[in-house]
Amino acid sequence: MVTAAAARTHVRAGMTIAEARSRCASLDVRAWDDRCVTRELARTSAAFLAASPQVAPAAGTPGTWWIGATGFDGLGGEQALADTLQRMAQVWHPHARVAIADSCVAARAATWKTVDGRQQTVEDGRRPTAYNVERTAYSIVSPESDASYLAPLPLTLIPMDPEIRDALVALGLGTCGALAALVPGDVERRWGAAGLLAWRLAQGIDPRRPTLARTTQPRQVHAELAMSTTSTEPLLFLVRGALEHLMADLVRDARAAAAVSITLTLDDGRGALPSGGMPHTITREVRAPRALARVAPWFERCRAMLDGWTLTAPVSAVAVTVTVIAPMSAEQGDLLAPAWRDPAAAEAAFERLRTTLGVQGVVRPVAVDAYGPDREGRWDSVETADQTVDGRRLTVENGVRSDGSRGTPSSTVYRPPSTVYSPPSTVSLRLLEQPEHVAVVVGPRGDPRAFDWRGRRIPIARAEGPERLSGAWWTESPFAREYWRCESDDLEQEFLLYRDHAGWKLQGWYD
Repeated sequence: MVTAAAARTHVRAGMTIAEARSRCASLDVRAWDDRCVTRELARTSAAFLAASPQVAPAAGTPGTWWIGATGFDGLGGEQALADTLQRMAQVWHPHARVAIADSCVAARAATWKTVDGRQQTVEDGRRPTAYNVERTAYSIVSPESDASYLAPLPLTLIPMDPEIRDALVALGLGTCGALAALVPGDVERRWGAAGLLAWRLAQGIDPRRPTLARTTQPRQVHAELAMSTTSTEPLLFLVRGALEHLMADLVRDARAAAAVSITLTLDDGRGALPSGGMPHTITREVRAPRALARVAPWFERCRAMLDGWTLTAPVSAVAVTVTVIAPMSAEQGDLLAPAWRDPAAAEAAFERLRTTLGVQGVVRPVAVDAYGPDREGRWDSVETADQTVDGRRLTVENGVRSDGSRGTPSSTVYRPPSTVYSPPSTVSLRLLEQPEHVAVVVGPRGDPRAFDWRGRRIPIARAEGPERLSGAWWTESPFAREYWRCESDDLEQEFLLYRDHAGWKLQGWYD
């Protein structure tokens, strides 16, 4: 480390002593004492605890602390906290700098906005307002404005690999806003996970948080392939083994996984160099609607992601990480109870269908308050095996709601009571994908007596109706129909017919 006076003579951290003395002959070189530094860090952290319960020394940068600044509204607000911290820090350094922001990266950048000990700068998102206050030197970035605050600042305030910073400067990108404006996919393909982390920091997205709590070790399994491959089969073998190991650890700790990420190391000539370059990695994450600690549903989700992952180079290594952990809340079953079933079995089966048929391969019907049997429902993709609507459990059979409705969404209108579209709850209305034209034999009252459908005449024993419905006149597809519910004794079946300006059509049938 170097002092501000040494920095004014162009001495920089990381120089050799000989190079530094060539720029400053009177340089005072002192040995680095890890024990002394550690002791002073602990003393300072303990002192800051009197101002905030969340204090953590910044890793890799002695002399910098992350301190929690939330919950001080009733104690004078952020200004009072910043003033207290600045007075505390002056015990160790006469020109200590304090800044408050939503993220650590913006707070550190804001410390460089203060140039003396007599100016307080408050950023309100539009323009800085300066107040001359005795013995204060701090900056406050307004909430939810970290990205706009960082945009005009130089890239030197964003921690990143020097090679990435040099490449960005060579491309003419010298500010945080220029880096944040890049497409994240392009950044990841060129600089891997390290470049994507720098891009997030330029956006004001910083995972670092002030805390003294001991963080748990990341739950990750890393494996290298004997030979680089472009096939997903070896990767799936490693992923399944990693998931088995990770889920076993989670079960022992009574925890479950809510998100899992897969990181692939690409062998494309941009890997780790002898000079210490970062390997080229690509990371993708999958999430579950509820936390699970079972291998089967997670493996199916990971396999679906890998099947749709276009690889630009062979893969030399794979890492599986549990990124979000939650308490285990799954139902515990009794192995001696014949009625108990594994709740994850249905989810695993659904995941196979989603992998084969796509996201819409597993759907559930949702009731819609609309006008007409083909508009009373819609299909939503099923994310979990356990789904209810309005407190009632629904079942799906051949694409039909158990309460008899299906179709596409429509505007909500009032519908009077009807005997045509109110079958018992045990009866399902099966709608054709598209209503089919039929030839109908009508009686003297205009009621249907028989109809011809797909080369067969179907006699009608009883017909209830008509029910005349019209609506959607404000859309491109208005309708005006006359519905009949018809029963055939020969087929022991009830059909739903309607007549409009185009003639008679078969809508579906009940069973």
